[in-house]
Amino acid sequence: MTTKLQQAFKREIDLNGEKYTLTVSPEGFKLVQKGKRKGIELTWTSIVGGDAALASALNASTLGARVPMSQAHGSHTKH
Repeated sequence: MTTKLQQAFKREIDLNGEKYTLTVSPEGFKLVQKGKRKGIELTWTSIVGGDAALASALNASTLGARVPMSQAHGSHTKH
């Protein structure tokens, strides 16, 4: 049995030596580098509706989010 998500909770994540705070809420999630105010935010409806890639790209372009070098140079597979 799963527990219904009724209020937000936070967890700390260490990515490549940098600390981030992940906030998961009934509306979606937000990933923010420790000590910063702005981060990447996605709603569950955008993820389910397929708009997550577009929202992520928009957040990256407007917030100056860092893209890992492997993604920045097109090392993904083409379909």
